[in-house]
Amino acid sequence: MARTSRVQGDQLDVRERHVGNDPTTDIEPAEGMDHHPDARTDEHGGHQHDGHDGHAGHGDHAAMFRDRFWLTLLLAVPVVVWSHHVQELLGYVAPSIPGQDLIGPILGSVIFVYGGWPFLTGGLSEARSRQPGMMLLIAMAITVAYAASMATALGVFDQEVWWELALLIAVMLLGHWLEMRAIGQAQGALQALAELLPDDAERVSDSGTEVVPLADLAAGDVVLVRPGARVPADGTIVRGSGDVDESMLTGESNPVAREEGDRVVAGTVVVDASLRVEVTATGEDTALAGIQRMVAEAESSRSRAQALADRAAALLFYVALAAGVITAIAWTVAGRPELALDRTVTVLIIACPHALGLAIPLVTAISTSRSARAGILVKDRLALERMRQIDAVLFDKTGTLTKGAHAVTDVATAEGTDTNTLLRVAGAVEADSEHPLARAIHARATDDVGDLPVAEGFRAIAGRGVTATVEGHDVAIGGPALLRERGVTVPPDLADRTQPWAERGAAVLHVLLDDTVVGAFALEDEVRDVSRDAVRQLHDAGVTVAMITGDARQVAEAVAAELDIDEVFAEVLPEDKDAKVAELQARGLTVAMVGDGVNDAPALARADVGIAIGAGTDVAIQSAGIVLASDDPRGVIAIRRLSAATYRKMVQNLWWAAGYNLVAIPLAAGVLAPVGFVLPMAIGAMLMSASTIIVAANAQLLRRADLTG
Repeated sequence: MARTSRVQGDQLDVRERHVGNDPTTDIEPAEGMDHHPDARTDEHGGHQHDGHDGHAGHGDHAAMFRDRFWLTLLLAVPVVVWSHHVQELLGYVAPSIPGQDLIGPILGSVIFVYGGWPFLTGGLSEARSRQPGMMLLIAMAITVAYAASMATALGVFDQEVWWELALLIAVMLLGHWLEMRAIGQAQGALQALAELLPDDAERVSDSGTEVVPLADLAAGDVVLVRPGARVPADGTIVRGSGDVDESMLTGESNPVAREEGDRVVAGTVVVDASLRVEVTATGEDTALAGIQRMVAEAESSRSRAQALADRAAALLFYVALAAGVITAIAWTVAGRPELALDRTVTVLIIACPHALGLAIPLVTAISTSRSARAGILVKDRLALERMRQIDAVLFDKTGTLTKGAHAVTDVATAEGTDTNTLLRVAGAVEADSEHPLARAIHARATDDVGDLPVAEGFRAIAGRGVTATVEGHDVAIGGPALLRERGVTVPPDLADRTQPWAERGAAVLHVLLDDTVVGAFALEDEVRDVSRDAVRQLHDAGVTVAMITGDARQVAEAVAAELDIDEVFAEVLPEDKDAKVAELQARGLTVAMVGDGVNDAPALARADVGIAIGAGTDVAIQSAGIVLASDDPRGVIAIRRLSAATYRKMVQNLWWAAGYNLVAIPLAAGVLAPVGFVLPMAIGAMLMSASTIIVAANAQLLRRADLTG
């Protein structure tokens, strides 16, 4: 498999060749940036336009927030310990040290600039875009707190809250660090697609063959592709024939026989023969590059919905601002101008979202941890949130509902031959073959018979089958091409038994003993035992289940009937898989796509929720928002339950966090002043801390969520 550093030139130079000079399709964004040029990934994994960036809009990442948090926390300790308000509140006296009155102003200024920098710049960006959110609310609170504290230090005001400023910034940094660590970053689907191509190719020349980089290939070149190697570029076979594994691109579970004149696609694997291929397309003109473009386009078209906390923060910003203005006016009109500034500052500081800043990050971190224990990797938090709303699940067949590996599902013998004899000779011949169908026959023979005789003179006939001598008899195994080549016919009774196999799409291989057909095997991609339970549970939840595959319709219909699937899309090409997801969405359905192959990548990116089977390819995993570590499709139900539980906790925490502000802001403004009660800053800070503790404790309950039902 190609290493990323080796992929170069016009074959896979994505930035320069694949997307040219069009910045709107640039698929190598900076970390934390979406594929859209004017959009960024917000603090909850969603997307925001430039200027309304959440927590990661300036390329900040988990390590940056982690480092700023620990240093801010270290600096906050002496600020809190030597704070006069904290000493009065907790009833202790801090040790007297030289310059202790300068601890707050000096360390507080460092904390404000260093720890508060992401919020100040983020708030400025939100203000410029006129889309206030969490960052602007935090920026306003810490700026007011800093200005009030510095004014107090200079003797022009009396509202010192250095300790509150330090703890607010530390808590906000902790929340951002937890969330960004939970979300994580992946290499990207397009890089994984690139790794399907070999590093180089064997180009045929007059003097033999030469190894050249893929970038040196051009249309008209002839390349040699050896058994087990990947085709380096789209082309046409000019010499040789054999089976080609195209499952990574087409979803077809059976290797496909290809001969001279047939087209082969870059990234597919030649199974059992050497082929000479004349190159017809390279770089951005290949089918693989086409899939790359679809993945990029599908990802850039994802919803850029605002996260719940950002919407709550936007509302709270306007509430706090209005409350501050009303407070200043009300106290001035009441003839108490000396209290107007004091109460206004108190309102703006109390509005700072300690609990709100942790409400979503804590749930995110805990739900990610909880999901990991259940074998679910959440890459996109918004995908997890959307999963509770899914009303249709579209499963890829091969490797998802089925095992993606062939097994012998039926054995039939001609008159005069017993099953054990058929398995003995067939298993002996196939012991020396590496073909997937051969391995299935050998495994069945070994399981049913045990020890097998030794075959001699094994020979593979490209595109037809295999032959060998077993216990003095000439044995050949193959499909219709082998029968035609040897001019033999299948006995009528055996033909009657194998006809239903062919009709349902099974691969049928006949066994010839001394040029007489003595039996046949049906080989099919096995349905996973757990697939039935997964479909049943989804039906019980009122979810429509559909299946999509590149296999023949009769194969797809047989699997669908066995699993009681509602709708089937068969014989679907990669670009059509993407279109089928869009078709379901056009019906008003919210669609989750579950797949494991390269051909699933565009559909995974297009779906409302993309779920990759962890046993699948890297590109499928990178294109999905959620990855199942196992190949058990029942994980889809677990994701849905986790989504519902996570959403409940988010809403509960937002109510707790916002509820504090809705109560504390009016009290801080002095709404109860006529009856003699005005909320002191110290009491407001205690209530703020209490709301944060409640939010944290409530989030911990998510660890008990039952995902098995």
